[in-house]
Amino acid sequence: MIPSTAIVAWTASSSARSRLARLQPQQAWDAVRNGAILVDIRPEFQRRADGEIPGAIVVERNHLEWRLHPASADRIPEAADVDVHWIVICDEGYASSLAAATLKLIGLHRAADVVGGFQAWREARLPIASPATSTPPRLAPRTQHK
Repeated sequence: MIPSTAIVAWTASSSARSRLARLQPQQAWDAVRNGAILVDIRPEFQRRADGEIPGAIVVERNHLEWRLHPASADRIPEAADVDVHWIVICDEGYASSLAAATLKLIGLHRAADVVGGFQAWREARLPIASPATSTPPRLAPRTQHK
């Protein structure tokens, strides 16, 4: 019998979480105020519907490793070295666990995620903005559209 997709996803996220320092929303906000970088990997439709976190860097999940690793030619300027404290947030805290675990696997040892994701962030009444237009995902400087 082949396991259902939900069971496979739950098992993968549970395994990923066992290797992470997961932060409660308030802990994540405190870490950001002390120099950590919050990376929002939610798709544009979710950010447009629910709002955005002021100061968070938007990076699409499928570009995450390329944008955050300092050895990548496609990195963003904030990806200065492997000691950057990246905090990944998604909508409910599942995709961010997998993403942060992957960042740790490629050597970004301070990667973490937010327990409960954006939904828990909102419930904790932490800052949320509703811009007129969604923030575009961050691209590598050499790929920015002019």
